[in-house]
Amino acid sequence: MIDPLSDVLSLLDIASARCTRFEVGGRWSFRFPAKPALKFAAVLRGRCWIALPEEQPFPLGPGDTFLLANAPAYVIANDLSMQPEDGISFFDWEHSNVARHCGDETALVAGSFVFEGGNAQLLLDALPRFMHIPGSDRAATILRGSLAVLDEELDAASMGSTLMTRRMGDILLVQTLRAYVAKEGTSSMGWVGALTDRRIGAALGLIHNDPGHGWTVNELATSIGMSRSGFARRFKELVGMAPLDYLTRWRMHRARDAMRRSGASVGSLAQSLGYASESAFGNAFKRVFGRSPRRLRQAENVE
Repeated sequence: MIDPLSDVLSLLDIASARCTRFEVGGRWSFRFPAKPALKFAAVLRGRCWIALPEEQPFPLGPGDTFLLANAPAYVIANDLSMQPEDGISFFDWEHSNVARHCGDETALVAGSFVFEGGNAQLLLDALPRFMHIPGSDRAATILRGSLAVLDEELDAASMGSTLMTRRMGDILLVQTLRAYVAKEGTSSMGWVGALTDRRIGAALGLIHNDPGHGWTVNELATSIGMSRSGFARRFKELVGMAPLDYLTRWRMHRARDAMRRSGASVGSLAQSLGYASESAFGNAFKRVFGRSPRRLRQAENVE
């Protein structure tokens, strides 16, 4: 059985991935711009605040980890009364993965992932803007182990360190998602949270294992031992959309990926994904992406 989270992550073409360390001392405040990315950070030592637009500042302590989806503009500081400096222009990020300012009483390690190809919305749409895992949480122990390896790689710059930091970033992403779902519950993160529900997670697995099958709500419900109405209600409650809407969305994202990677034809995709005709496939594609397969392919080739 295919793991749906791994299946989705395999479609997320990482345009760039970077891990950095941030060391500061004294009084400080830095502002970072919004970025269409998935960003995580963890406090290795010291204490600080993170301030997001239209939200109360949030305190962070040693071992705390947070994840930002479609990362909004934010301020990170140990003194919120200070006018924040521009965190991009203040440091020489172009030539170093480590930023230092007036000491190292506070240290954070961070990573960001920028995706291309549009499939990232499958993940980002399911996630809250800000996810926090406190250092006191049991899952934080696992995260700290991974962070320690990542921090060592950043510091050593040894053979293969670029690959190691990228792979550790992938691992930290999955570990943080697991920890947040365990902390907040299955209803907190759309289909990502639904994966931990025994029955709805099994239904998602069936869809991902065979997206070209002509699934019906009744067949999915029967396969996981639920009534049709109970399954439909629970699926929409956790995933945020009806089962067949999710199936269509997943099929179209698979199709978009296949067109980008291999130039697959509309006819072959329609057949492999369970559509009786190219027009039926094209109509479903346009409902999901707002453009026909041909127009989307043309637009992405230009962009």
